[in-house]
Amino acid sequence: MSHLKNTGFADRISAAAEAKKAMLAKMKVKPTVQDPNFEQRHAEREAELERVRAERAAIKEAARQEALAKEEAALAEKRAQRKERKALTAAEQKAARDAKYAARKARQK
Repeated sequence: MSHLKNTGFADRISAAAEAKKAMLAKMKVKPTVQDPNFEQRHAEREAELERVRAERAAIKEAARQEALAKEEAALAEKRAQRKERKALTAAEQKAARDAKYAARKARQK
């Protein structure tokens, strides 16, 4: 182990601070060389990403419209069936009334 050179506390503190600064400077991020086409490639990547997003949004919107159209068609079919049942029920009710009327007339004669 090496012996200290009769240094005082202040000398040791300043030496430690300098060593710490040297370690931090060593760890500091060094500036990198940037590609001259970086901005162009970045813009192209952004444009491609925007195109893909727009395409996906269009597909999603088309699927939503298709589902909405199917739902509308199913609802229209249900309404038509309900109207048909009501019309049939009304016709059956009229037939039952007519049958009662005919039976009553037959009893009276």
